Amino acid sequence: MRVLVLGSGVIGVTSAYCLARAGASVTVIDRQPGPAMETSFANAGQISPGYASPWASPGLPLKALHWLFQKHSPLAIRPDGSLWQWQWMARMLRECNPERYAINKERMVRVAEYSRDCLRQWRAEMGLQYEGRTLGTLQIFRTQAQLQSAHKDTSVLDRCNVPYQLMTPDECVQQEPALAARQGLLTGGLYLPGDETGDCHLFAQVMTEKARALGVQFLHGVQVDQLLHDGQRITGVRLLTPKGAEVRLADAYVVAMATYTRALLRDLALDLPVYPVKGYSLTLPIQQADAAPRSTVLDESYKVALTRFDQRIRVGGMAELAGFDLNLRESRRATLERVVRDLFPDAGPIDQGEFWTGLRPMTPDGTPIIGRTRIDKLWLNTGHGTLGWTMAAGSGQLLADMLLGRPTAIRSDDLALSRYQRAPIKVAPPSPAIARHRS
Repeated sequence: MRVLVLGSGVIGVTSAYCLARAGASVTVIDRQPGPAMETSFANAGQISPGYASPWASPGLPLKALHWLFQKHSPLAIRPDGSLWQWQWMARMLRECNPERYAINKERMVRVAEYSRDCLRQWRAEMGLQYEGRTLGTLQIFRTQAQLQSAHKDTSVLDRCNVPYQLMTPDECVQQEPALAARQGLLTGGLYLPGDETGDCHLFAQVMTEKARALGVQFLHGVQVDQLLHDGQRITGVRLLTPKGAEVRLADAYVVAMATYTRALLRDLALDLPVYPVKGYSLTLPIQQADAAPRSTVLDESYKVALTRFDQRIRVGGMAELAGFDLNLRESRRATLERVVRDLFPDAGPIDQGEFWTGLRPMTPDGTPIIGRTRIDKLWLNTGHGTLGWTMAAGSGQLLADMLLGRPTAIRSDDLALSRYQRAPIKVAPPSPAIARHRS
């Protein structure tokens, strides 16, 4: 079977690898010069099944209202001039009830834990090196209110069989010794031993080479211009290459273009509820290893994660609803720097940090969209939000198994785009110009 994978972020690369390993002939297409150059490039570095939770939770509306008035708020809303922004937020708010939260949480944990298991198996089989660590995640609390809320939230972890440990400030320091000098800031912590860390961009590069060894062809620097169709099925994809336009044909087409997937599907009448949620990161060199975190420390007050790589610290977080704006805002850098100075001030030169921003593809219910669409030959693997790195290996394996008609290791029938569709929509036939182009 010939498969075209559109997008070479961590989701596209793992999808291609899994398809090729199962015997498919795969070509990956991406406009960037290499793999994982956008959303996957400098994310927070967490592989966190324990934090696989929908943003749309019963307490979110009040929390969001409070955050909007904070100087170092984890959330910002900047109108992007589109009606879609407000429609997406309204859809997200409709998910903020206990029943929907429980459903969405179960889906996310299911995919995230399966993905971690797949990654562990790959690591054992292939000896993958991506500056990974398996020391868990420590979420720290600065207030009694946060600690009390954590006690309530552990019931969700219990229901999902996620191992955890509530910690005192002393126990937090035992887990992360570099916090010893800052222990007075802490009221406690929540430790998730099953979480891992690693450089997502490095992982994608390694997996690209593994996929190439299986025969996968990567076409970088090539723009995906249009999905060609006859109203019922995909008949090809129009590409803009350095040599001009060309059409590629396949037996199946997998779109893994993160936040840009929605625009590509526009003329297919597919309602893809994915919105770009902007995040930031700061990557700084380590000068004093014993003053740096051992794994990931998540600061609950600012929703910022500090993740240890071999010789670097990646500080990432925050969320802005601002469309496709990629401006680097100095106020956001100030927040990231503040968290580092609060917790690990002697780890490395903060002023030498590399500042980055990226757009996460977020669905209203938090669950990714993995599976076939009602358009024949068209498959999706997108909408992972802040958990693309966490869910990458499992999402790629699920997509490959579904596309090739093999049994999936976990339930997957509730992950497709169809969960959002209330009624069939007729797709408009292609224009005569497009029809002539295909012929």
